[in-house]
Amino acid sequence: MPPTTTPKRKRGEGQWKLGHREPLNPNERFKKDDDGLNVRARIENIYSKQGFDSIDPSDLRGRMRWWGLYTQRKPGIDGGRTAALEPEELDDEYFMLRVRIDGGALTTEQLLAIGEVSQAYARDTADVTDRQNIQYHWIRIEDMPAIWEKLESLGLLTTEACGDTPRVILGSPVAGISADEKLDPEPAIREILDRYIGSPEFSNLPRKFKTAISWQQDVAHEVNDVSFIGVEHPEHGPGFDVWVGGGLSTNPKIAQRLGAWVPLDEVSDVWAGIISVFRDYGYRRLRHRARIKFLVADWGAEEFRRVLEDEYLSRKLIDGPAPVTPDRPVDHIGVHRQTDGRNYIGVAPASGRVSGSTLIALAKAVEAAGSRRVRLTPQQKIVVLDVPDDQVEPLKAELAALGLQAEPSPWRRATMACTGIEFCKLAIVETKERAIRLVEELEQRLADIQDSLEVPVSIHLNGCPNSCARTQVADIGLKGQIVTDAHGNQVEGFQVHLGGGLGLDAGFGRKLRGLKVTSAELGDYVDRVVRRYAEAREPGERFAQWVVRADEADLK
Repeated sequence: MPPTTTPKRKRGEGQWKLGHREPLNPNERFKKDDDGLNVRARIENIYSKQGFDSIDPSDLRGRMRWWGLYTQRKPGIDGGRTAALEPEELDDEYFMLRVRIDGGALTTEQLLAIGEVSQAYARDTADVTDRQNIQYHWIRIEDMPAIWEKLESLGLLTTEACGDTPRVILGSPVAGISADEKLDPEPAIREILDRYIGSPEFSNLPRKFKTAISWQQDVAHEVNDVSFIGVEHPEHGPGFDVWVGGGLSTNPKIAQRLGAWVPLDEVSDVWAGIISVFRDYGYRRLRHRARIKFLVADWGAEEFRRVLEDEYLSRKLIDGPAPVTPDRPVDHIGVHRQTDGRNYIGVAPASGRVSGSTLIALAKAVEAAGSRRVRLTPQQKIVVLDVPDDQVEPLKAELAALGLQAEPSPWRRATMACTGIEFCKLAIVETKERAIRLVEELEQRLADIQDSLEVPVSIHLNGCPNSCARTQVADIGLKGQIVTDAHGNQVEGFQVHLGGGLGLDAGFGRKLRGLKVTSAELGDYVDRVVRRYAEAREPGERFAQWVVRADEADLK
C-alpha cells in the first residue's frame, strides 16, 4: 500500500478576516507599529523644526505618504541605476507633494492659492495628474506647516493623497452642468470625503485604493479599484452601475461589473462596504499581490458581491443593466453648452505640465470672464465652467496665450505622460519634456493627415512599468526602459504597447515581442505607424481595431 501523504497546506495571504494579523512584510510592520495618519504631528512638531536629517526612516519612506509626501529623486542619477541603488541613495532632501482634488473641483480662490504655494515653496512647479491631483516638487519639510495652513484654510487636502489608503476620488469634470448627465454624483463624492478620508477606519489598507464616480464614462472606470458609473434602471430610474477590481501596473486587469444598481444616496455605504472587503480580505503577504484586483480575479464578481452583501451590507443589492458604452473617448476638450445656457471650455496643457504662475494667471483670467469654477480632468486637462457667451472667444485667446489650448492638435489632446526620471525615484527615462517635444514634432510631421483622424490616436509615456500614465490602455503606450541603439549604446527608450484602450476598445491591446524604440527615434516611429494606419484603415476603423488585424511588419 503506497504511503499516505498529507496535502500541502496553502500558504496564507495575510488576510485579516481569516485571522492572519501578524505583519508579513516591512510595509505591514510599520503600519502596525503606528498609523500613517499619526505622522502629521511629528512633521509639524519635530521634523519641520529639526530638518530632513531628523526624519525617522519608517516615516520618510512610509508614513509620510499618508499626507501626500514622497521624497523625490536625487538629481544626476541615470535610469540604468534606478533598480540598483538603495532607497536612501535615491532620496533627495526635497519632496513631491500631492494635493488631492476630489472630483477635480476647484474654485478660483483655491486655484490661486495652489499657484501661490507653488511660487513660494515649490520653485513654481505644478503638474495636473491623470488622477485630478496637483503635484508639487522641491518641497522642504520645514515648509510643510505653512503649506498646510494655506491649503487647508480653503478646504484643500493632502490627506491620504498617497499611501495604503483611499486615494483621491475621480469624478466627471462636468458633473452638475452637463446636458448628458441625468444624476450629479457630487453629493456621493462629498459624503465619502467627509465621512471616511482621514479616518483610521480605512487608513491601513493592503495597498492603495482608487475610486471613480461619474454619470459619464470619462473617468477611466475600467481600470479603477471601484467605480460607480451612471446608468438608467428600467424600474428604478437613474443610479450607478458598480465595477470592481480594475488596475494596471505590471499585472493589468479590467474591472468586473458586479451587476448591481445603486441609487445615489446609497453610493457611500456601498463604497464603504467594498473598501471594507478589501481591508479585511485583501492580500497582505506580498506587496505585488496586495491590490483588490487580485482578490476579485481569484473570487470572481459573483463571490465578491455575495461577501459584500452578506457580510458587510446585510442586504441584497438591486440587479441592474450595464451602461451603454460611448462610441468615442470623452475628454471635454473645446467649448460646450451647459444646462444653464452658459458654456464650459476644456483646454489642454502640454502633458499636464503647468506651473504656479500659469495657475495664478488662469485663476485671474477665469474670474475676469465672470466664472469662479475650474475643474481638472483624468486626462491631465483643465475645464473652465460657467463662461458667458460673450466671454468665450476672449477667454479662449487668453488661455491659449498661457499654453492652454481649447482647440489643440490631436497629438496634444491625446498625449499624457507621468512624472518621469526628472523627479520620480522609480523612473528609468525622462517623460514629461519628451512628451512635450514629441507633440511639437508630430504637429509638424503629421499636419497633412491629422484632420482626417476621426478620433485622436492616444499616446501615453511612462517612465517605468508601473503605468501611472495608463500605458496599457493607450493606442500607443510607451513604457520606459534602457534600450540598445543602432550603435550598440545603452540609451533611454521605450517598450511599445499598441492598441490598448477603454470604452469600446477596453483591453490591453496586442503584444509584440521585442517592439522597442529609442527615445531619440520616437518621432520617427510614431510618424511611421500612424501613417500606415491612416493609409490602411477601413471607414470608421479605430486605431485599436486596425492594430488587431495589421501585419506585424506594419507595426514596427
